[in-house]
Amino acid sequence: MEREEGERMHEVPACCSARYNLALLACFGFFLLYALRVNLSVALVDMVEPNTSLAKNTTSNVCPEHSSAINAPRNTTGQKYSWDADTQGWILGSFFYGYIITQIPGGYLASKIGGKLLLGFGIFGTSVFTLLTPLAANLGVGYLIAVRALEGLGEGVTFPAMHSMWSSWAPPLERSKLLSISYAGAQLGTVVSLPLSGLICYYMNWVYVFYIFGALGVLWWFFWMFLVSDTPETHRSISHAEREYILSSLKDQLSTQKSVPWRPMLESLPLWAIVVAHFSYNWTFYTLLTLLPTYMKEILRFDAQENGFLSALPYFGCWLCIILSGQIADYLREKQNFSTVCVRKCFTLIGMIGPAVFLVAGGFIGCNYALAVAFVTISTTLGGFCTSGYSINHLDIAPSQAEGSTLSARGVSVLLIAQELWPSIASRGMLEFSLGSQILLLLFQEWWGQLLPKISLIIILWENGRLFSILLPLLIYLEQFSLHYLQVEKFRTGQSADITCIGTEGDIEIPKLC
Repeated sequence: MEREEGERMHEVPACCSARYNLALLACFGFFLLYALRVNLSVALVDMVEPNTSLAKNTTSNVCPEHSSAINAPRNTTGQKYSWDADTQGWILGSFFYGYIITQIPGGYLASKIGGKLLLGFGIFGTSVFTLLTPLAANLGVGYLIAVRALEGLGEGVTFPAMHSMWSSWAPPLERSKLLSISYAGAQLGTVVSLPLSGLICYYMNWVYVFYIFGALGVLWWFFWMFLVSDTPETHRSISHAEREYILSSLKDQLSTQKSVPWRPMLESLPLWAIVVAHFSYNWTFYTLLTLLPTYMKEILRFDAQENGFLSALPYFGCWLCIILSGQIADYLREKQNFSTVCVRKCFTLIGMIGPAVFLVAGGFIGCNYALAVAFVTISTTLGGFCTSGYSINHLDIAPSQAEGSTLSARGVSVLLIAQELWPSIASRGMLEFSLGSQILLLLFQEWWGQLLPKISLIIILWENGRLFSILLPLLIYLEQFSLHYLQVEKFRTGQSADITCIGTEGDIEIPKLC
């Protein structure tokens, strides 16, 4: 309490501050990051021959054509390709094969060269390869797959790099706000790029989707390199008061250890709990992000313009939720004296169970277009709570190693998605969307009791024995460490405490009583 009062006393206003300028510029960076990632999902609909279906499973129930469809004049000059469903799956999935490779190395590189250069050149490289996408498509599908994989390599380092920077920039009581602003750009980029890509394809040519967003990424890179610094100490225009405020708030948070404690990290049960949460959320998130335009076109039968706008609607809700939940989370911690662990668990619970409920319900509504779009929108919106939950919990338990512990699970989940890239969400959606809730039920079994997780496990194994038999050892192991994760402070301090100070034990940082 004494520490928090000291922080409030020396708090520097947010307006025009260096830390919030960093958050806004990072927001634009992640805006472009996701715009560059999802634009192909829309453009691909216009790149293939009209008689080539994007859906491999043609036995699913498909909704009838919309009787009120408007046939507005559109540009048809873009080159078309005769790519079958398998080829399109490889094109969409190739990004994630590159993405998984640089996840963990990205954290290591961030600790060596700094998050500024890594994040900047990650987005710059992705932008350059995006500009080369039309050329690669003309050269052949192999070149296009290679270019998309290289884009994934560039984007894979971005989240670890950003976490590395915030470990030096974010005061503890402002973490939820600052990181929420930064990562909200990802949802905003999806919101803008999906409908804008649809309009560009409809009225111009699909090649301009890649030229416009690629050029914006290169332009952002110049601003990032000129205006941003890795730490407050090296920032050229930060005020003395803000520098002292940030450094004093973090002086007991960061470890002086330079080497990465790999073994203690691998043995850390709280870290593995965060990994599982990342796995669960990203499994559903990236499936939707990649295939929602396909679902809108092949199952709900919306045209190109409607497809782009309706595919963006869920991410607009998620963007709003991320911004608001970050403010609420820090308000609960700072003003209402909620413990950090309580806020993180509650927000993760809402952001996992809520989306699962609405997405599973969406599988039973048939061709009710309004309800289908509404359920997907509500589900994705509620997922925004996770940004103030597990997504920033790395900075709570080990800020000095946040870049190394951040996103290995992201790579695992997107690799599983990339291996099949299921083109038909309608036929298999319940499996992907229920996975997050099933794992969270196991993770939070202390709250839900013993019976429900066992029943849920049986259900998902019965639905798809081959896939989930691979995950069975992981799910069983979750039961052994979930209690540890939920009561980590109590186990280490002997009483319930807020994770706001970090101590060291051996070679790894651990939460301790402040």
